[in-house]
Order: sequence, then C-alpha cells, then structure tokens
Amino acid sequence: MFKILLTLLLMLPTLSWGLSRGGYEALRALPVQDGGRIKPLDTFAMESMQLIYGKSKFEGRNPVEIFMTWVLAPEEWRTKRIFLVRHSGLREGLKLENDRQLYTLEELLANDRLGLSINSLRGRLAKKEKLDSYFQAVQKLGNQIQRFHMIANGSDVRVAPLGGEETRWQSVKDLTGDKKDLFNLVVSKFAAELSLQSADKGVGLKEAVGDYIAGVQKEFGNGYASFNQIKTEVHYNKLKPFMWSFIFYLLASFLILLQFAFNKPFFNILIWLSVIIGFILHTYGIGLRVFISDRPPVSNMFETVVWVPWIAVLSAFFIEIKNKSKVVLLGASLVGVICLILVHLAPTILDGSFSPLEPVLKDNFWLLTHVIIIVSSYGPYFLAFLLGDVALVYYLIDEKKHKAKLKEMANVMYRCIQIGSVLLLAGTILGGVWADYSWGRFWGWDPKETWAFIAFMGYIAILHAKLVGWVKDFGMAIGSVAAFSLVIMAWYGVNYVLGAGLHSYGFGAGGLEYVATFVGVHFLFIGYVFLMRKSKA
Repeated sequence: MFKILLTLLLMLPTLSWGLSRGGYEALRALPVQDGGRIKPLDTFAMESMQLIYGKSKFEGRNPVEIFMTWVLAPEEWRTKRIFLVRHSGLREGLKLENDRQLYTLEELLANDRLGLSINSLRGRLAKKEKLDSYFQAVQKLGNQIQRFHMIANGSDVRVAPLGGEETRWQSVKDLTGDKKDLFNLVVSKFAAELSLQSADKGVGLKEAVGDYIAGVQKEFGNGYASFNQIKTEVHYNKLKPFMWSFIFYLLASFLILLQFAFNKPFFNILIWLSVIIGFILHTYGIGLRVFISDRPPVSNMFETVVWVPWIAVLSAFFIEIKNKSKVVLLGASLVGVICLILVHLAPTILDGSFSPLEPVLKDNFWLLTHVIIIVSSYGPYFLAFLLGDVALVYYLIDEKKHKAKLKEMANVMYRCIQIGSVLLLAGTILGGVWADYSWGRFWGWDPKETWAFIAFMGYIAILHAKLVGWVKDFGMAIGSVAAFSLVIMAWYGVNYVLGAGLHSYGFGAGGLEYVATFVGVHFLFIGYVFLMRKSKA
C-alpha cells in the first residue's frame, strides 16, 4: 500500500488521469453519509469541489477522481490553487493578491490575518450577531479549509453504518475488521488504476467497490442504503436535466423571434417541439428530485427557482392554446431561460443539494398546500413581467404598428396577474393556518408574511386600476414590470437581504449586487420607454 501511495505522490503532477468507465461508475455510486442523509460519493465529491473550488471539476477532471486524490495524497494539493475566495473585501482584509481569486492551502494557513478574522467570527457567532458579507465570507473560507482537512484525514468520509440505535456512520479512519480491509482494497485499486499500474485496468476497481458494498450490505441489509435512490441521484447528476431544459427553452425563444421576423409556418412545429421537450426535461428533473429527496419540490431557494418557470410554462400552454400568438410562449421560455441558467451559474448562492428538511417543514401536508401555492403564484407574475418587458420593446419599436398585439399582451398580463393574485392570497391564508399550527399564531407581521401581503396589495392595485380605467395597455406593461420587484423582495430579499424572521429555514446569502442591478436596470428601462413614448406624442 505504501509503495502505491508513494508512486501516486511522485506521479500526481504529471499523471495522465482517467479511470475506466466501469471503475468510475462503481465508485461514484458508493453510498456515503453527509449532511444528515445518505448520498452517492459522486454527489459528496461534487459538493465538496463546489464548496472549495467553486466548480465541480478541476482542469477538466471529474470530481470523484479529484476527491479520491485528496484522500490519498492531500499534501500534493497544499500547493495547488483550489481555494476560492470571491469576496474582494476578504482578500483585501487578508492582504492576499487581489488580482486572483484562487489560493493555495499553504498561502492561507500562513496568513496571520486569517486566524484573527476567524476568532472575530467566533465572537460574533457566540453573541448570535447577524453576519455581514465580510464575515459570511470568513465563515465560508473556514468551512472550505475544514472540509479539505476532514476529507484528507478521512474523518469526513463516512462510508459504513454503525448499527443499532446509532444513526451516524463510521468514517474511513474509524473502519475496523472486514470493512476496513474491503475499503482499503477499494483505495488501493483506485490508486493502482489511476497510476496506470493495473494490468487489468478497470475490472479491479469495479469489483473492489462491489465487494465492499456487498460486505456492508451483508452486515446491515436494507438498513445500509436505498440503492434505487442512490442510482437515481447519480443519474440526475450525469443527465443535468435542468441544463438541457434551459437549452431547449433558449432554442424555443430564438425560433419564436425567427417566426416573428419571417412568419414561416414550419417554425410553429419547431417552436412547439422545443418548448415541449424543454418542459418534459424540466418535469423529469423535478420528478427525479422528488424521488431522491422523498418530499415536495419547493423546500429551498434552488427548488423554488426551478419550480417557478415550470409553473410559468404550464400556464403559458393553456393561455397559448386560446391566443395562438406565440408571444406568451416567448415570455414563458424566457422565464425558463433566466431561472434555469441561474441555478447553473450561481450554485454557491442557489444550493442545489438535497438537504434534509428543517423540523418546521416536515409536515408535508402544510408544505404541499402553503409553500407550493405561494411559490406557484410567482410563475404567472414572472410571466406577466416578461410579457411586460416584451411589450415595452414593442412600444419602443412602433406602437401603432403593433397595437393589436399590445392589446392582446395587456389582456394576457391582466389574466396572469389575476391567476397569480388568487394563488398568492390562497397561499398566504394557508400560511397563516400553518403559522398557527407551527408557531401558535395566525399572523405576526413576520418579514416574509409582510412582504407577501405587500406584493399582493401591489398587484391588487394594478388589477383595480385596470378595472376602473385608470390604467390602459401601456400602464399594464409598466405595472407588470414594476410590481415584480415586490415579488423579488418577498422571494429573494427577505431570505437573502433581510435574513430576519421565523422563516429562517429559507435564509441564504449572496447575489445582492446582481439582483439589485437587475431591478435597477428594469426601472431605468421603464423610465426610458415612458420618456420616449411621451416625446413621440
């Protein structure tokens, strides 16, 4: 074993990496315990890479290989730039080279200021003070270093149950008896295959993983792991259904624009085909997450960002069947593009991990009725927002030429706001019932409750203004775009900006500058279109 590790250490900088398909697939499906649940090694490796490096791959290498080399040869990684420090204020505070974001472990551990910052963080945590962005970055960097060390020494890689009433699994370094021997065989076969020393490349590792799983399963039976869910999660990781769904929604958006420009009948078939394939993949991805997590699909911010465009596209199908103008499909496809690209571009902000439910969320009936209905209301609102954007573009191009289309879009926006408001009101009332059930009071002006109420009143004002004639078609476009900022505040702002209230299970951090820019640009766009339209009057 020592010779294999020594050879790996010497060869690691110049290795032609790459496990055989059979060995790699077997290894990535190895069950491990982390974050309060059983998951495949594939997921644990990706999440660890994402936390430490900010990406799931390093120099094109898959996360399982990288992860296993952390276990085998951690010293080789001390001098590699894998620790991501995005926060510029933290880089300045630690006097790091500010022209880059990746640093080595040796650089960080040699930094005296890091220890002082961590001590200050501990003081704030002890006092239960709210952390600003600087100390959130310090906390994350501390978690990155701790995760790497715990993987390197084997204490954070839990690969076998203890049995009895103990729910926490044994770590690699605590394994004993046959389990230790079988796991050491997995490690040695991995090292041999990676360093190209195995004459029977791939078969040895695959069989070693199989023997280890069979040995643990023989001891613990069905209490070991749910292999259907493990295999499904590996499949989910490989397929990346939301990425493919985003691609088809983007293709549909492009085809709709071509249809508007050239008005060719064959585009209609391609548009519907693209949207339907995107929606099927979208639905399949949500179904996989429900099966893997064994819960409804809206328990964290990531899942709501995936759910909202699904509702928007579903709503668009029904509206489009009646209107047959394709502009509704364009709006829904753009909602899908925006949301699904976010879950891929911002994985550190929108955590897609299958984390266990908070205790207050474990009543699936209330989760299903309240949270899904509330989040579903954002779908029609988002659709109205995108249609408002498209309408404002038409107002800039030629209002008279597109008068009929603008009238139709205003009616669709009105209908979307009606649907969203009914859902938001129902979800808010059911939220009060849930609050009484969980916290002993129906309404308490919690920030989440308050902003849900503010958003509802904002949209109700638009509906009433339209009904009495105070707002015409142009006003509907402006109102649909402007009012969505209230949804953004209720959806994102309360959890990621205010970070206060009883809905702490939804809190997160990051992305404020991007969201603020998004909202600000839209208000500037509204102002610009308003002034241009007024100047033409």
